[in-house]
Amino acid sequence: MNAPDRYERFVVPEGTKKVSYERDTKIINAASFTIEREDHTIGNILRMQLHRDENVLFAGYKLPHPLQYKIIVRIHTTSQSSPMQAYNQAINDLDKELDHLKSCFEAEVAKHSVEY
Repeated sequence: MNAPDRYERFVVPEGTKKVSYERDTKIINAASFTIEREDHTIGNILRMQLHRDENVLFAGYKLPHPLQYKIIVRIHTTSQSSPMQAYNQAINDLDKELDHLKSCFEAEVAKHSVEY
C-alpha cells in the first residue's frame, strides 16, 4: 500500500521540535508557529482561544498538505502584546479550561456511579 504508516501522524521524529516559531519580517507583531503532528482539532481550539484575547488582531491556522502532519498557526497582535505571549497565554488558558472540564466530568461520573 502507498499510504504512510499510521504512527507517523502522532510520533514526532527525533531531532524535530514539537513547536517552532518564526517571526514575520513584513508585519510588526506577527509570527507563525509550526506545530508538528497536530491537525484541525488543536488548530481550531487554539485559534478560538486566541480570538478571546483582546490583544490578538488575527489568529488563523492551516494544514499545508493532508499528508504533512503539521499545522501552521499565524498570530498578529497589538503593540501591547507579542505573538509569543498570546500563544503562551492561550495554551495556559486551554490547559486550565481542560483541567476544569476533566474534574467536572470525573465528579459527575463518581456521583452517578455511586447511584448504580
